Amino acid sequence: MPSDTIRIRGENIPLSEFQRRGTAPGPRLAKALEENPQGFDVDIARFLEAFLDQSQTVTVHTSGSTGTPKAFQAEKARMRASARMTIGYLGLKPGDTNLLAMPMSYIAGKMVVVRSVECGLDLIPVTPSRNPFESVTDPIDLVAVTPMQATSILADPKSAEVFSNSRNILIGGGAVDDLLFGKLQSVRGRVYSTYGMTETLSHIALRRLNGPEREAGYRPLPGVAISLSPKGTLVIHAPAVSPRPLVTNDIARINPDGSFTVRGRLDNVINSGAIKLQIEEIEAKLKKVIRVPFAISSCPSHLYGDEVVLVVEGKPEDVDLEAVRNALDRYENPKRLIATEKLPLTHTMKPDRPAIRMIARNALPL
Repeated sequence: MPSDTIRIRGENIPLSEFQRRGTAPGPRLAKALEENPQGFDVDIARFLEAFLDQSQTVTVHTSGSTGTPKAFQAEKARMRASARMTIGYLGLKPGDTNLLAMPMSYIAGKMVVVRSVECGLDLIPVTPSRNPFESVTDPIDLVAVTPMQATSILADPKSAEVFSNSRNILIGGGAVDDLLFGKLQSVRGRVYSTYGMTETLSHIALRRLNGPEREAGYRPLPGVAISLSPKGTLVIHAPAVSPRPLVTNDIARINPDGSFTVRGRLDNVINSGAIKLQIEEIEAKLKKVIRVPFAISSCPSHLYGDEVVLVVEGKPEDVDLEAVRNALDRYENPKRLIATEKLPLTHTMKPDRPAIRMIARNALPL
């Protein structure tokens, strides 16, 4: 149950200290600004000031992973409901520690804070970095990190030990590749991949990645139902966090046990010779044989309509083409290999698909 305090680094702080005094900032924000105007505590205090005011909504931004980030107004009551869904599913209790190691710019970081406000968790803020566990000495009850952060943590033995003994680890914001998946098998705590988006106010489904209870698909949280659209994309029915069903662009399969798997995005389908190819599935196969940054894209073809193109960072000779051919089915094999000095990424470190497509369409065959 929510209270009139928030616990941060073991200290119970009245929520009133984060509320504005007329036109002046609340005492906590004023203190944070005085100590370090560019510090992470300022970002946290600014969000709490907005979350605790009298308005019914707070501004959040989409990640922009598939386009320009967009702002929209999230209902605070639904953010609180999302927090309760996660905490209830994981069985956490007031006083359990809750690591904040993500920027406050997007919904993931905001929801970490909301879980502490709503459920009495002890918020442990750590300035976001590749390895936030460099400054964490004790195991944490609830950890939320990206795949990049998890990879960096596990590469450092000291950090990996503390991380491994943390109770619940949520990994979101990107795909968990085979290499990271393998390393996570030695983690002693429960590790989950999350499925969700800004519009669902964080995750609405979890997939256990390690231990005897690991799963192949994502399992919706209690109160969440799923279905498929006529195009085969996932439709989310989560009345606690979204007032209407949300039709996603994720091509999915619903499994007999009620879980679901995601093949990739609808806008990442290449229609080549009347055969529909999923970019993410091709890339997953190639990660085992290509050691440099790469992406699958497409360009127009008089023969096929669209043809598969492999875009790599570096030089063409960095790629073993025979290994590529052997890793893929006949129709998945790239018709062209294009090298670029730097593979374009979004600000969330995901492939910038439109920019990569432009490289593919503008380059001459090598």
